[in-house]
Amino acid sequence: MTRMVNCIKLKTEAEGLDYPPYPGELGVKIWRSVSKQAWANWMDIQTRLVNENRLNLADARARKYLAEQMEEYFFEDADIEAHGFVPPAE
Repeated sequence: MTRMVNCIKLKTEAEGLDYPPYPGELGVKIWRSVSKQAWANWMDIQTRLVNENRLNLADARARKYLAEQMEEYFFEDADIEAHGFVPPAE
């Protein structure tokens, strides 16, 4: 049976994540209130942040930056986007 959540990002009831996607309390908080679709959207944004900012994920500061951006994206309703990113032309 599919687990449904009231997604705080999409503002609708949607299919929830199968397990906490991030360690610790923040991961559990995301698991309880973020849908699979919202998480997939975040993963796209995170990829752009890593690429556009040339982040080295071996660096603790880069991981901390991404965690802060993730928390803002989901829980402060921030519109996070990589500086310099230009969406592909359709």
